[in-house]
Amino acid sequence: MIRLFAALALPDDAADALEPFQQGLEGAAWRPREALHVTLKFAGDLREDLADDLDAELSRIGGAPLVLDLAGAGAFGEGRDLYAVWARVTPTPALSRLARACEVAARRAGLAPEARAYTPHVTLAYLDRPAPQAVARWLTFAESLRVPAVRLDRFGLYSSWRGPDGSRYRLERSYPLDRRAEPA
Repeated sequence: MIRLFAALALPDDAADALEPFQQGLEGAAWRPREALHVTLKFAGDLREDLADDLDAELSRIGGAPLVLDLAGAGAFGEGRDLYAVWARVTPTPALSRLARACEVAARRAGLAPEARAYTPHVTLAYLDRPAPQAVARWLTFAESLRVPAVRLDRFGLYSSWRGPDGSRYRLERSYPLDRRAEPA
């Protein structure tokens, strides 16, 4: 079994712009710069044959390079069950199309459909039962978060490996965004 997800990796200049916001929240497990990405589709733990099928389907996705803007922040969870803080990625039609194409590719590979609405974001930290007031203060601080436009010409299929210091990610395959999609 291998845990996989499709994502857009952030370039170093975008990670540099996010770094000042990775502070000010006690107990937060801040994500290292190599883990900063925009998830397009979380596939979960897959058998190798399903992983191969997902790779084949993702390789059929085409499209033009994307331009992403990051502005503001948010959190997942409520009250003492808040579990992550993130940088908001401004939704665009191109990003929505790519995320939808990854969802369709996953379904074609035999994966179950995603039940949650797609919320483009970059996870900055995971939380462990924080004080809601502390998260609210951090969100106020992070209102000024702005990352200049980021141009991305590829997305990837990443594996996730859990370790004592949290999850680590490895790029398994890279897919260019510089061509038309193959016919369905």
